[in-house]
Amino acid sequence: MSNILFILIAAGVGLPVISLAVEALRRSPSPPSQLRWAPDIPIQYVEVNGIRLRYIKTGQGPALVLLHTLRTQLDLFEKVVPKLAGDFTVYALDLPGHGYSDIPDAKYDAAFFADAVEGCLEVLDLNDVMLAGVSIGGALPLIVAARHNPRVTRAVAINPYDYAQGRGMARSSPLARLVVATADIPVLGETVMRLRSFFIMKNVLEGGVSNPRHISPPLLKEMYLTGNRKGHYRAFISLLRNSESWQLATKDYAHIRIPVLFLWGNQDWARPDEREHDRQLVPGADMVTVEDAGHFMPLDRPDEVIRHLHEFYRRYPALSPADNH
Repeated sequence: MSNILFILIAAGVGLPVISLAVEALRRSPSPPSQLRWAPDIPIQYVEVNGIRLRYIKTGQGPALVLLHTLRTQLDLFEKVVPKLAGDFTVYALDLPGHGYSDIPDAKYDAAFFADAVEGCLEVLDLNDVMLAGVSIGGALPLIVAARHNPRVTRAVAINPYDYAQGRGMARSSPLARLVVATADIPVLGETVMRLRSFFIMKNVLEGGVSNPRHISPPLLKEMYLTGNRKGHYRAFISLLRNSESWQLATKDYAHIRIPVLFLWGNQDWARPDEREHDRQLVPGADMVTVEDAGHFMPLDRPDEVIRHLHEFYRRYPALSPADNH
């Protein structure tokens, strides 16, 4: 019995130490000088609240700002940006702690990300913005709209991540359930995250699409490598530990006074009753369900994302700042 206890204690102490060594040996990738999927679109950076954010800008027309999901980056929109650029000035950014943006020591809750998005709109001086995103990036347009930000005149929430106390990712796969379940446990959560592998990340992300082939191997590799940046795993742990903040933010959705589109994939992690609950929270919101689409809809059904963004923009005339209150 004492031998078994000794082994358990040794494992409990040894595994975290091993995970720290594994993390220290990971090679942090250098920021790319150009986009793999669109080398002609320049990569730019903007400083917001002391945080350096990576973003891209392309196209001509009204401003469309795209916000990615948890644990991804602006490259999530690689299939939609080139076509949307024909009718919009498209901006896409890496949220703090994601992609190649700074990874500050912060509380990664919904308010933190919303502050960063509003700051970005301010610094870039964007107006009459259609703010659109997926997952946490889909909840952010709703949070910003509820704050009555005068720069935003339309909000598109694609599979917003604001239900199940922020544990929706657990529905992706058994490995995703393990990651979410251990995240809240001190030491163990950090240990599991430091021992992450390409296989685990691939398994979790493929649980967010209707067909695994819709996530290209180069994109998977790119997102895995950015996860090796120093401090990235700590930011992700903080996001998971503060995930309930996304559902708590829904209490303010009733304050929204601009046009809103909910765009759901029929295979998204959110259940039908959770989707309907969101629609009921936002006065006069439109809601559309897209077939053969999972959580990462811009990868599954880029054609439908493009079509519905165009149709939604045409459906509602621009609002003056005075109307957004």
